[in-house]
Amino acid sequence: MQKHSIRKLFVAAAATAALAVPPMALADAYIDEGPTFGTMVVDGVLVRPLGLGATVLGAAAWVVTLPFSALGGNVGEAADKLVMEPARFTFTRPLGEL
Repeated sequence: MQKHSIRKLFVAAAATAALAVPPMALADAYIDEGPTFGTMVVDGVLVRPLGLGATVLGAAAWVVTLPFSALGGNVGEAADKLVMEPARFTFTRPLGEL
């Protein structure tokens, strides 16, 4: 009787594992077709304006901290982090690719 219980437990575990892990054929069927309408709308209406605001705020922060950056010798690094990274995020990536 004990062997029968172990067999049932093994079959149940194997069935659960087979159902929990998707077959490789289904994984190959998924094709990324790029950004959707929704992601493009959210990007254009919400994310890009926020990126523009981050660029403006970063530029203001860069100007305010410019004397300290100049004393520290990292004006270029500060400009890149505070101004150029938000600008690249806002203006150079394809619409809808978040």
